[in-house]
Amino acid sequence: MDIPEVDVATLAGLLANGAPLIDVRQPDEYTEAHVPGAIPLPLGELPERIDEVPAETTVYVICRSGNRSGKAVEFLRGSGYDAVNVAGGTVAWIEAGSPVATGEASG
Repeated sequence: MDIPEVDVATLAGLLANGAPLIDVRQPDEYTEAHVPGAIPLPLGELPERIDEVPAETTVYVICRSGNRSGKAVEFLRGSGYDAVNVAGGTVAWIEAGSPVATGEASG
C-alpha cells in the first residue's frame, strides 16, 4: 500500500486551517514535546480507540520520525479513513523551528 505523506511545512498550513493531527507516540514522548494541538493516541491503542479518529476529514498522523505513523496510516487507510503520514515526524517539525508544546494534552 502506498502511504501518502506530507512535509512539515505543508502540515503547518494545514493545521492553521484546522486539520486534525494524531500523535501515535507513547505518552512520555508526547509530554516531552509535541506539535501544539496534536491528539495523543498511542499506536498500540489505535485499534481499540479508532472511533476517536475524525472520520469526516483527512487526518494527519505523526510520530517521532515517521515509522510508527506510517504503520498507523496504513491501518487507518485499511479501515476506510483518509489518513496521511507526516514525513520526518516530530523530529522534522522541531528541526524546522516550528512551535512545540510540552506536557499532557488538555481536555
